[in-house]
Formats: sequence, C-alpha cells, structure tokens
Amino acid sequence: MRVDTASPEEVRRYVFAGPDPRLAELAASIETSRVFIKMCGSGEQLLALVPARWRLQPGGYFMTQAGMDGEPRMPGPGYRLEVAERDGVYMARIHAGDGSVAASGYAVEHDGCFVFDRIDTHAAHRRRGLGRAIMSALGGMQQSHQANRVLVATEEGRALYEALGWKVVTAYSTVVIPGEQ
Repeated sequence: MRVDTASPEEVRRYVFAGPDPRLAELAASIETSRVFIKMCGSGEQLLALVPARWRLQPGGYFMTQAGMDGEPRMPGPGYRLEVAERDGVYMARIHAGDGSVAASGYAVEHDGCFVFDRIDTHAAHRRRGLGRAIMSALGGMQQSHQANRVLVATEEGRALYEALGWKVVTAYSTVVIPGEQ
C-alpha cells in the first residue's frame, strides 16, 4: 500500500504485510529521504531486503482490536475535542485551554480495515486520558461493524492500546534513507 502523507517529516510511506520481493525492488528504486518503507516483521527481515543506504528506525507493533467502542470518552475539564473528516480521512484533536493541540490522531476506513494512525499526546498533557479520548473519538467514526481495527504502536504507546483491549499481532519495522528530516 502506498500512502502519500506530504508532511514535513514524511513525503510518502509504503506498507507491506510481510517480506516480499516487490519490497526489495521498490527499495532499490528509491534514492531520496523522507520516504518510509514499513513492514510487518522483524527489523532484520526488513534490512535483508533493502540496499545498505536504508536505516532501520525504532521498532513497533502491529496491533488489532475486535469490536467497536461503547460509550465515547470525553477529555477532562479544560480541554476541547474537535473531530473532522476530509476526503475519507478522520481527524481528532484535543485543544488545551490556551488553544494549543494537546493530543491528536487520524483514522481511515479502507478495504475492510479501520486504520488508526499518528495518535499523539503532547508530553505536557500525558496521563490525563487524552489518548483514550482520541481513540474513542476516532473509533466513533467507524462506519462498518465488520471492518478490522488496526494500528501500529510504538513501545511507549503499546501499553495504552493494550489497556484499551488491543492485541499485538507481530513486530513492525520501518526503514528510511537518512537525509534532511
């Protein structure tokens, strides 16, 4: 799968379900930084498929969750939740009292999957239930009861997701060509 993110940190990402000869062909054709290749599997497996110019990033976990959320979780006092949809992409943000973004996340429903992405809580606002509120708000946007819920967690985020009923399926690895990032 190809995702054009066009963000300052990442122009594009390619996602593979596991080791695949097409991944090696793709990696050989890419010369620029800010293009990420991601794969379900170990870092060693991924590095074996890419040229030496690629660098392994910190590992993660591919996770799934069965079912849809129950009651929505709202952020606590002093926070305001904003939810929007644009071109099939759902976005949730929680603003602090000063208007700054305290937490945010994205989701998309595609081809039988409801994918949560870039869930983030600013360090100054952690441990206040904002991550749970973001996940709940995005989960509330899911249209199909049959769609499989998926996400990729960092080591840090894994604990939150497991507390919300998510299960680790496999390791998840990422490579990128070093450069301006």
